[in-house]
Amino acid sequence: MALMPVSDALASVLAGAEPLAEEMVALDDAFHRVLARDVAARRTQPPAAMSAMDGYAVRAGDAAKIDSELTLIGEVAAGRPFAGTVGAGEAVRIFTGGVVPDGADAVVIQEDTVADGKRITIKEAAIAGRHIRPAGVDFSEGDVLLRARTRLTERDLALAAGMNHPRLPVHRRPMVAILATGDELVMPGATPGPGQIVYSNGYALHALARSEGAETVDLGIAADTLEATTAGIRRGREAGADILVTTGGASVGDHDLVQQALKAEGIAMAFWKIAMRPGKPMMHGRLGAMRVIGLPGNPVSSYVCGFLFLVPLIRALSGGSMIHHRRERAVLGRDVGANDQREDYLRARLETRDDGTLTAFPVNHQDSSLLANLAAAQALLVRAPFAPRAEAGALCEVLRLPA
Repeated sequence: MALMPVSDALASVLAGAEPLAEEMVALDDAFHRVLARDVAARRTQPPAAMSAMDGYAVRAGDAAKIDSELTLIGEVAAGRPFAGTVGAGEAVRIFTGGVVPDGADAVVIQEDTVADGKRITIKEAAIAGRHIRPAGVDFSEGDVLLRARTRLTERDLALAAGMNHPRLPVHRRPMVAILATGDELVMPGATPGPGQIVYSNGYALHALARSEGAETVDLGIAADTLEATTAGIRRGREAGADILVTTGGASVGDHDLVQQALKAEGIAMAFWKIAMRPGKPMMHGRLGAMRVIGLPGNPVSSYVCGFLFLVPLIRALSGGSMIHHRRERAVLGRDVGANDQREDYLRARLETRDDGTLTAFPVNHQDSSLLANLAAAQALLVRAPFAPRAEAGALCEVLRLPA
């Protein structure tokens, strides 16, 4: 099978990826969920004119002159409105958040008055509307303030609460099941035997998926047998996974059994092998409604492919409006050699110069097994197929990695 260009592979992964069904969730559970439909205010905020300061509610015409004297007839606090009306020559003590009483059209702050029992003297002329928040200055009932496809921030949740919504309609979280394969893998904390290595891929993939709002299911490590691999795949289907991610076993060696197991289960294979580095032996297909992404076993390849393909798929199924990673312009911090037929994703450090220029420094060793260099990188430096040699200072494109 010919190597598929990265853009075609991503289009294939995203083909038909529609937002998952709507569900109602409490505000406490809605953080970083994606709204399934527009949400309108169920009340006007504030519902009545409110004082923005501590002071006295007055009629502006009665307090337009310095040394005007007014009679104090009552008090207003937040949540305790004044039942009467402010008449000529009268004032009501008012606190921040208190409802401006009928008849009053201005607030004189307490620092601009002198109080003497039931009399106050004005020391700063009142202006109609001053220090008053009008009814509906924030929003009015029926205003659509939160739009479908919004990934809800903490500020959005505060707004939704103010709009009097205890629950919000959001898209269901995608469920991502992750299956590792390989007799060589042992769990962190174990003592590896001869030829064995410590399993690391899944930890990055679980975190990557969860950071995008997905739920994850750990299917464990399948031994290098067709039976064990098939059993792991079936566990993913039984769990109701929207996406099955496998790591390792994606090539065609005698011990690379993922393809065999998937084909035996009836996968509709979309592609296998991509024209990219790292991550050439990646595959994608469908097992009924479950989407399958087969990642390489090398930890850097696994992560880079997960970042480039799994993350956009999760975003699409979540209903988000920002599906694709944003490319940024930078300049090279050092020379890079000519590229071959594969699109290259070099791990790179980022620095910002004094003039604001973003500079990308590819790490010295780009081997797909080097976790330390991956952890030290802040971005992937994208090199197009057959890109010529480029010198330090040349323009380039980068994709920032999650911080």
